[in-house]
Amino acid sequence: MSIPPSRLRYQTAGESHGPALVATVLGVPAGLTIDTDFINRELARRQGGYGRGGRQKLETDTVEILTGVRRGKSIGAPITMLVKNRDSRLDDLEKTPPVHRPRPGHADLAGSIKWLTTDCRETLERASARETAARVAACSIGTLLLREVFGVEVFGFVRQIEHERTEVEVTPANWRELLAVRDASDTYTLDESTSERQRAAIRQAKIDKDTVGGHVECHVFNCPPGVGSSMNWYDKLDARIAYAVMGIQAFKAVQIGAGVRAGETRGSALHDPIRYRPDLINESHLGFVRDTNNAGGTEGGMTNGQPIVVTGTMKPIATILQGLPSVDLNTKQPEQSQYERSDICAVSAASVVMEHAVAFEVAAAFMDKFGGDSTTETQGNFESYLDLARSLPITPSSRTLA
Repeated sequence: MSIPPSRLRYQTAGESHGPALVATVLGVPAGLTIDTDFINRELARRQGGYGRGGRQKLETDTVEILTGVRRGKSIGAPITMLVKNRDSRLDDLEKTPPVHRPRPGHADLAGSIKWLTTDCRETLERASARETAARVAACSIGTLLLREVFGVEVFGFVRQIEHERTEVEVTPANWRELLAVRDASDTYTLDESTSERQRAAIRQAKIDKDTVGGHVECHVFNCPPGVGSSMNWYDKLDARIAYAVMGIQAFKAVQIGAGVRAGETRGSALHDPIRYRPDLINESHLGFVRDTNNAGGTEGGMTNGQPIVVTGTMKPIATILQGLPSVDLNTKQPEQSQYERSDICAVSAASVVMEHAVAFEVAAAFMDKFGGDSTTETQGNFESYLDLARSLPITPSSRTLA
């Protein structure tokens, strides 16, 4: 069974060394402020981070809005966005020659066989993480929608690079303070001592002509209970988030909340006790508070009022300066894999991609539940739901009044 499209969705197109990347976002209600300065800042963050390669010095990504926006506001039509590739050389055979020696860990071999060619070039151009520039641009619309219409905030950062990990706890009370710390870190982590150790690990990998990966984390704050669904597997919000995160280039694992640790913990210690605080009924959790958040903000495929917590694991970049054992697809003889200009570490950039990919899936689930043709209508639907939820249990008389 195929997955029905969400009301809010997007598509990207373009090659690594083609003239441009294009993104189209559908289902955005009219009246949303499309903050291009914010989108361009996020594109700049995606290009940053310690350990990036030479291409980032050639490109300065900015977004151009082609359709769907008038005077800075969405009009309800599809929003088309363009990110130009200034390093455009796809048709130049001298600068982008055929690639016959596939890189282990990349799409080269599988793609070449799939499209029945011995030239990996077209596969690696489209499979390149360069595509994530368009994805950040598109998914930033979801981030803006969550913030402006629903008051939901999203915070992503680097938890670990190779073995160097920060143990700083992120909470609804401290995340804005940590945002400033993250933005001051060139590895996008939450304390300078960890950032220093991460830089050292990346430097050593460069000396060794190698690459390193890591773990990135995303928190979504102010979601009320009940967004998503338990009725169909494809409507489960945690499943949709996992699908989006695993779709990011070089990601090999995704966890919600305690993740794999849940399989090592008894139920009595894992599941988050529920308490009710009537004095907190106007908070996003509607007064239903927890001592812990091992569930990561979702239960049964729906938000439960606690922050959504997602961890993604990025493998080391597959393009390694020293090369790895491979074969020449034309001769089938042993060869070292071919080198393409690449990064030593792109975990910091990946944290930006994941932050907005998660935000977009959450925004899509919100629009599926509260959607309208305008932000005013959507916001009204959202506030009406909160009013009804706070009035539970709904008696026959109160239901009539509602």
